[in-house]
Amino acid sequence: MPAYRPGILLATLICLPAMSSATLVNRCEDAEGNITFTTLSCPMNHERTVQHAYNPPPGGGFAVLPPAESRQQYNRRSAGKPIKEEEILVVGEWQDGCGNRLSPEQRRKAIMNHQTPPGMTRRDVENMLGRPDRITSRNGEQHFTYKNEEGRSNSVIFDLDGCVKGKK
Repeated sequence: MPAYRPGILLATLICLPAMSSATLVNRCEDAEGNITFTTLSCPMNHERTVQHAYNPPPGGGFAVLPPAESRQQYNRRSAGKPIKEEEILVVGEWQDGCGNRLSPEQRRKAIMNHQTPPGMTRRDVENMLGRPDRITSRNGEQHFTYKNEEGRSNSVIFDLDGCVKGKK
């Protein structure tokens, strides 16, 4: 019986996780139509569909999606027979905490022009202008004061929600 070198065995075991680029994800649907995705098993009263989650290594030169015949989905109820693929649609709207008063285009334009229009968030202002030189609070409002190289100062006033306050 040949003797195996421990180094070769160790190197093989270390490389095993890197070779696998797919994960099985269970799509669990209950009788009311609620859907849950999990890598664990589905509860007994849920319909289970196996989904393949592919995560190729970056720059590996692999195709993003495998061939269609390898993307078969199987259902526990159908006893291994292929079922039709369902497209998943996620609907939602991003909430900035300031009532979405600025559209993404308006927000981008204001940041590029170093402007602070009403409805801009505190996070946007800090990302654009940095940390303020002075922060003061009056009547629940926060005042950020920024000083430039010429000695001039610019003040930005935030309301209770942390949004740039408009002029009265």
